[in-house]
Amino acid sequence: MTTDERYMERCLQLARNGLLTARPNPMVGAVIVANCPGEGERIIGEGYHVRCGEGHAEVNAFASVKTADKPLLREATLYVSLEPCSHFGKTPPCADLIVEKGVRRVVVGCIDEFAKVQGRGIRRLQEAGISVTVGVKETECRQLNRRFFTFHRLHRPYIILKWAQTANGFIDDRGHALAISTPFTQMLVHKLRAEEDAVLVGRITDEREHPRLTVRHWVGPDPVRLVVSRSQPLHLDDLYEKGIQSLIVEGGATTLNRFLEQDLWDEIRVETAPFTVTDGTRAPQLPATARVARSENYDGNTIVTLVRA
Repeated sequence: MTTDERYMERCLQLARNGLLTARPNPMVGAVIVANCPGEGERIIGEGYHVRCGEGHAEVNAFASVKTADKPLLREATLYVSLEPCSHFGKTPPCADLIVEKGVRRVVVGCIDEFAKVQGRGIRRLQEAGISVTVGVKETECRQLNRRFFTFHRLHRPYIILKWAQTANGFIDDRGHALAISTPFTQMLVHKLRAEEDAVLVGRITDEREHPRLTVRHWVGPDPVRLVVSRSQPLHLDDLYEKGIQSLIVEGGATTLNRFLEQDLWDEIRVETAPFTVTDGTRAPQLPATARVARSENYDGNTIVTLVRA
């Protein structure tokens, strides 16, 4: 791992602290590194974007620099996981602040796809004579804000299809609801709900199981609860207009298959229990374009996360 990659990894660690609070803004971390006389290279400031409407990561990083270290800024390097903003929103442009602070170099994880940024922040820094490096740990930086990027690029939420199935591929027992998740994996489902904006089920699942779709076994905000049917279909444009950046589709099979048939998915999470049933509703078939990104085992159940190949 290079020096730049090591400090960018620290940016990512900081950024993740904003998972539940930064929305609808992206998660961003920033680190300021300087060569200190008699000490060598060390971090003199760091911060992350805590909450929408409050200071961005760069602002918080500069604010954390001790008075004795401020003269070091002129020869310092700022690492930031996402391109600094260049527009006035709820806060002033971070690119202008960086220029004002006079750092020597800026290392950026990835370009911001938000229409008001998209390279403008980097150009502002370069025009001020600051050396800029872009694309350090870019894949990880983009993955961190995949919801934000999908929302602004495709004008729809980041869509996660999720279901639980038996070892022989059924999601219920002859049409009757079946407890497949363990208490621990159920807690993980509630953790996932706390991290996403909305959760959706079909009418049949809603009428048969009356799911609450809350985060009662975790800590965080409940997602927006959505129920769809043929008479009340889902319009992704409506979700975009409401600012919903991520959506979990929890089923049942008809609803899940409808999303798969329209190729409306970004991530699929399948929990498989070790037991079987003789008959029931078949779990959806995984698309050919899905590849396994992660596989984990909890209490005998396996949770596989798939993304597009």
